[in-house]
Amino acid sequence: MIGALFLFLGALGLVRMPDVYNRIQAGTKAVTLGSLALLFGVAFHHPGWIPKLFLIALFILLTSPVGSSTIARAAYLAGVQPFTKEKREE
Repeated sequence: MIGALFLFLGALGLVRMPDVYNRIQAGTKAVTLGSLALLFGVAFHHPGWIPKLFLIALFILLTSPVGSSTIARAAYLAGVQPFTKEKREE
């Protein structure tokens, strides 16, 4: 349930955040934690699968930061500006 909650919050963050940089942050952190929690739950229920689940978790931990930094770099090089809140004039 914890994994599903974090996966849902990550998906909600992808929809609600204002720009690509914030969406990458929400997607990477929450979805990685949710996936690892889900794998932990499966390992608790099926102890014989632990070696395979460990490899899946290792793959997620290695590829998620690389993928998110690559997307952020591509957005930066494409000239995507970060979201800034405009100041109201009084």
